[in-house]
Amino acid sequence: MKILGISAFYHDSAACLVIDGKIVSAAQEERFTRIKHDPEFPVNAVNFCLQSNGLSVKDIDIVAYYDKPFLTFERILETYLSYAPIGIKSFIKAIPVWIRKKIWMKEIIKRELGYEGKVVFPEHHESHAASAFFPSPYQEAAFLTMDGVGEWTTSSYGVGKGNNIQIHSEIKFPHSLGLLYSAFTSYTGFKVNSGEYKVMGLAPYGEPKYTETIWNELLDVKDDGSFRLNMDYFNYCAGLTMTNEKFHSLMGGPPRKPESELTQREMDLARSVQDVTEEIVLRVGRHIRKETGQKNLCMAGGVSLNCVANGKLLREKIFDDIWIQPAAGDAGAALGAATFAWYQYLQNERTADGINDSQFGSYLGPKFENSAIEEFLKGKSIPYRRLEDEELPETIADIINDEKVVGWFQGGMEFGPRALGGRSIIGDARSPKMQEIMNLKIKFRESFRPFAPSVLRERVQDYFEHDGSSPYMLLVAPVKKEIRREMTAEEQGKFGIDKLNVLRSSLPAITHVDYSARIQTVDGVSNPRYYAMLKKLDEKYGNPVVINTSFNVRGEPIVCTPEDAFLCFMRTNMDYLVMENILLDKREQKALENDSDWKKEFELD
Repeated sequence: MKILGISAFYHDSAACLVIDGKIVSAAQEERFTRIKHDPEFPVNAVNFCLQSNGLSVKDIDIVAYYDKPFLTFERILETYLSYAPIGIKSFIKAIPVWIRKKIWMKEIIKRELGYEGKVVFPEHHESHAASAFFPSPYQEAAFLTMDGVGEWTTSSYGVGKGNNIQIHSEIKFPHSLGLLYSAFTSYTGFKVNSGEYKVMGLAPYGEPKYTETIWNELLDVKDDGSFRLNMDYFNYCAGLTMTNEKFHSLMGGPPRKPESELTQREMDLARSVQDVTEEIVLRVGRHIRKETGQKNLCMAGGVSLNCVANGKLLREKIFDDIWIQPAAGDAGAALGAATFAWYQYLQNERTADGINDSQFGSYLGPKFENSAIEEFLKGKSIPYRRLEDEELPETIADIINDEKVVGWFQGGMEFGPRALGGRSIIGDARSPKMQEIMNLKIKFRESFRPFAPSVLRERVQDYFEHDGSSPYMLLVAPVKKEIRREMTAEEQGKFGIDKLNVLRSSLPAITHVDYSARIQTVDGVSNPRYYAMLKKLDEKYGNPVVINTSFNVRGEPIVCTPEDAFLCFMRTNMDYLVMENILLDKREQKALENDSDWKKEFELD
């Protein structure tokens, strides 16, 4: 039984293939088109899923789409009617797209794919819940989904047992924690649906000066975490912006212009909305534990990418354990829709062992053999050398120890927004200059942005206040007091962005200004080559931790192909690139003359 899951037309379109209940392939459309957060129908992602498994569309038994377009259309119409005549410009802009395209999803799927079979439509938050529970290690668990909006629902919780998920309670649009966070994202000058993680990273530089204002004016929150927004301050129901003049007046001024200088005000706003978000998540978590009695929790939806809130929820020990879908946003809902069809729609049996998930490290995207990589390099006369399997870990460990920056391209591309040692840029976490080098010379992004560590699973407790696995980089934990550096009185008195250049631990490149780190633990099962490199780094240099950031530059998706990786390598100040067994040294490369004619089709493994 072959089931194709699809999400499309909002942001982060994606496709996932499930064969007899096994998740075999999944990828976001952006990785192929090179358009960040590409919302278009995921033709390329679908083709990858099919071709990499030797299938054609005729082999597909069911296509599962991640929401119910008619319900979403109903919500849009009802919302505009409620606010009419306000919002006519937004209405005129939105409705033609729905009438021409989005509402006719079954026809679009059949036309785009040449597919004549069965199409099923789980609800949006059912897809999120399915993506959280069905791949999880638990046979039985509670689930929590929180995002901007899907059809009418913005948050839901319930229980998964075996092959069934059941939603117990929901919060409806326009009351949305995801949209509240997005409103502050927009107001602080970042892009909605892609800049929220920047707000999260900016928060530790600020003080919670606006928290009381948010609680008193913008939100009515109950002890169980349920809430209502005061819509007098928001414009997203009928306008083309997230916030209105009343919001701007309440917060003390107009929105920050994108790309303009960040001030203490933006940092304080970020800290305030982050603190509020964490408190709501904690209240919801306590309520779910009390109502369901479940000891484990599964999470999905865009708010679940807030790894600071996730880490706090775990440390509160409300639940014994938490499993978060690595592709928690809309991309992962394609996986949820496919697994929902297999388990709940078709009622196939499901068993979980309580330890291992069924997402295989989320390395579900394209992978390339050495032969394909060498063919590409030879075709462009690019110098390289080939490493034997046994010498690769030590060679890269030596390069890392020498404070060089390495593009690491190995195995299947990650499904979800985090690089997990498949398409990563790595460096020495002990280097005090590495964060600045990575931000300004490699990633070309804002200097305040923190970097995450990859650490050997068995050594995580030596460096971080975390005693479990975090394979998907979705939990933030404090660095251990033993490796923190005692600051001078002058350093302790610094505010805002001035905090950035203060060395805070023996791993300064991955220690954020509040002594936190977004951890990825690495084991020898899901990514043996990445593990072997970290193990050699530890054995030889006493250091089991590296910086791990996504293999891309600001404004571009994570690299997918060897060509993408080479071009990113050449356009930045990376020192080395290792693709499978192939090692490239920047010093041996000729400068790029014209890369517009480089496009080449690669055969996927």
